[in-house]
Amino acid sequence: MANTEFPTGALMKGKRGMVMGVANKNSIAWGIARQLHAQGAKLAFSYQDETLEKRVRPLVDSLGQEPFMVTADVSSDKSMDACFKALENRWDKLDFLVHAIAFAGKEELQGSFTHNTTRPGFQRAMDISAFSFVDAARRASALMPSKEEGGGAMVSLTYLGSERVVPNYNVMGVAKAALEASTRYIARDLGPQGIRVNAISAGPMRTLAMAGISGGRTLMKTGKDWSMLKQDTTMEGIAGAALYLLSDLGKSCTGEILHVDAGFHAVAVPDIED
Repeated sequence: MANTEFPTGALMKGKRGMVMGVANKNSIAWGIARQLHAQGAKLAFSYQDETLEKRVRPLVDSLGQEPFMVTADVSSDKSMDACFKALENRWDKLDFLVHAIAFAGKEELQGSFTHNTTRPGFQRAMDISAFSFVDAARRASALMPSKEEGGGAMVSLTYLGSERVVPNYNVMGVAKAALEASTRYIARDLGPQGIRVNAISAGPMRTLAMAGISGGRTLMKTGKDWSMLKQDTTMEGIAGAALYLLSDLGKSCTGEILHVDAGFHAVAVPDIED
């Protein structure tokens, strides 16, 4: 992933956006950020704490732009207030938002959903994985241009476990279902302002998020073997989909959950040999 070359151009020239959720060089959020940067976008990055800042800052520096990083603990209204105030002070407008934040306790991402999900764990997963997008969308929309000036765009990241039962995905599947429903309602609310809101349902990738799920390696292999293209989901594919949804190419697309998983989501039964 670190050596991936993304298509360059000017689709995002003059546009400014916030990317939330970069954890390391293998993050989907980082792949999306690199593609947007390659197409001329100016980027801001949020990070939760000093540990993540140390991981993310070298990546941001590698883009060759003046680093603009800001703390954002999505579980804290005070932190989110400060984050978006910093954005407002830095830029006169915000054209797009990338939300790639999710969390559930590791002990709840294994075994029985019914027996392993606790009330605090359920609330935490919903707060960080779903409500944080609602909160960020509300704040970001206040900084976006009017419909007459071109509006704006937002993208969140989800997974097929929101639609179908995936072993060990458990409470995260429920949180992602809430995220997808939230995406549609936000799209309805912000549509009159010319703001498009969509989600990308990405196939399994070798990320920190996947590493936290029991049986993640099996999910990766199954995703490839059962997919229509018989290949892994690529970072280029996901980043390209995000570019489409956030650029003017996706002007008429909103309220959509776009699957980027080599066709895995459409397979009911894999090929069976006699």
